[in-house]
Amino acid sequence: MNKYSSVIIGTGSYLPEYILSNEELSAKVDTNDEWITSRTGIKQRHIVAEGELTSDMASIAAKRAIEAANINPDEIDMIIVCTTSADRSFPSVAVTVQARLGIKNIPAFDVQAVCAGFVYGLTIADNFIKSGSAKNILVIGAESMSKLVDWQDRNTCVLFGDGAGAVILKASETHEGIIACQINAEGAHESILYTDGGIAVNQTTGFIKMAGREVFKHAVEKMGQTIIDLLAKSKYSKEDLNWAIPHQANSRIIDAIATRLEMPKEKMVVTVDKHANTSAATIGLALDHHVKAGKIKSNDLIMFTALGAGITWGGCLLRWL
Repeated sequence: MNKYSSVIIGTGSYLPEYILSNEELSAKVDTNDEWITSRTGIKQRHIVAEGELTSDMASIAAKRAIEAANINPDEIDMIIVCTTSADRSFPSVAVTVQARLGIKNIPAFDVQAVCAGFVYGLTIADNFIKSGSAKNILVIGAESMSKLVDWQDRNTCVLFGDGAGAVILKASETHEGIIACQINAEGAHESILYTDGGIAVNQTTGFIKMAGREVFKHAVEKMGQTIIDLLAKSKYSKEDLNWAIPHQANSRIIDAIATRLEMPKEKMVVTVDKHANTSAATIGLALDHHVKAGKIKSNDLIMFTALGAGITWGGCLLRWL
């Protein structure tokens, strides 16, 4: 039996056209640029246009990833969309993307692990590839978080934005690709980050509610520990890492992880200033940004890690093609 590894062969992303700056947001809610920047590092966020859906962003990011991978859509044999802001309760965003790509008779489904969704999706895809069950898998993180925020709550509305990031994972018998993944959840902490709505609760989407200090503490601890755990499972050390791409929620969280692990901050990819917290889309967006900028090189060792509501968390360690 052949032994396969999962290699990222293409990336793509999409951000809505409308950019909401801190200055403009300050005219809507009691806040200001200095307050937002000093606490989060965020300078702006992209917001979906009227009628623009999560599936629209996911489809564009997917097409760009397919183009970058230089494959045909009909070579894809599975679609995984990681989202907490689907267009509708059902069907999934993944089947909408599938239809727009013109692909038939393949599995397509959504994964809901909020901000940790992308690493959950990669982990699932990696297992399908390593088992020999799939050859090319499209993994997308796409979110319309602006639909879930209370624009009068300055503690949460400043944090979130919309966007999508996508990758194509390909089975390889020759390249190292994804080396190790780890995903976790601890439902006992679900009350520190949640929405106060839902189909069964009150038939509304609700708004994001967050205990900021608790989320910060868990994010630094668990994302940092994930990096340690994944390196321990492999033959590598933190000194071997070329890049760490953490979930882009808050620049202070990223700085705290770097300090805790005694990692150079230059190795920590930071794009939260440009697109804020786009939940499951942040890692895909940050990855595509750095790929397109030419910063990620062949054979670079890269670490993804994220924490989201649930709480859910995890990470992936991989070698770039």
